[in-house]
Amino acid sequence: MRYLLLSCSDDKTAPPLTRPEMDALIQEHMRFSEKLRAAGKAVIGEALRPEAEASRIRLKAGHRQVTDGPFTETKEALGGFYVIECDSREEALEWAKQVPLRDGRFIEVRPIWKM
Repeated sequence: MRYLLLSCSDDKTAPPLTRPEMDALIQEHMRFSEKLRAAGKAVIGEALRPEAEASRIRLKAGHRQVTDGPFTETKEALGGFYVIECDSREEALEWAKQVPLRDGRFIEVRPIWKM
């Protein structure tokens, strides 16, 4: 089964990272990605551009409306994701525990519907 590991941060509690801290975190994610690939678990993983560059499309009164970011009503920001292939939820959680984190950041694990 495939699982989505969402890398998120809580904007209220996550302290901003300095450039050296960000560089170190990126290196940790690169090592984690390589570990996933070596184990044959990686499907895809990507970092996302800032929320300010995002857009949302909503249906309102039968019409689709586009809203550009940043989205002030959002308290949690999505920074990236991994899609992994695992035999069980427990295995996915074990991989999720290894995703590099910092204070105020968290990983959400979501099973993906098989269509």
